[in-house]
Amino acid sequence: MRDWLAIAGRPRVVRRAIRYAVVVGAVLITINHGDAIVRGDLTADRWLRMALTVVVPYVVSTLSSVEALRGIERE
Repeated sequence: MRDWLAIAGRPRVVRRAIRYAVVVGAVLITINHGDAIVRGDLTADRWLRMALTVVVPYVVSTLSSVEALRGIERE
């Protein structure tokens, strides 16, 4: 677990995950909450769901990067 966290905390992995989270998160927020944003219907609950929408691609990117790097390091 310590190795996994060390890889996940590498600057390149973090930067990549942030880029994907911003781009994919923005697309997903637009798809899932665009109508509410246009209407101005931004409740605390909706803000929380939009934040979680950005977290998901960050986690997916981090998981993928860590497993890819671990595979390379094992070879």
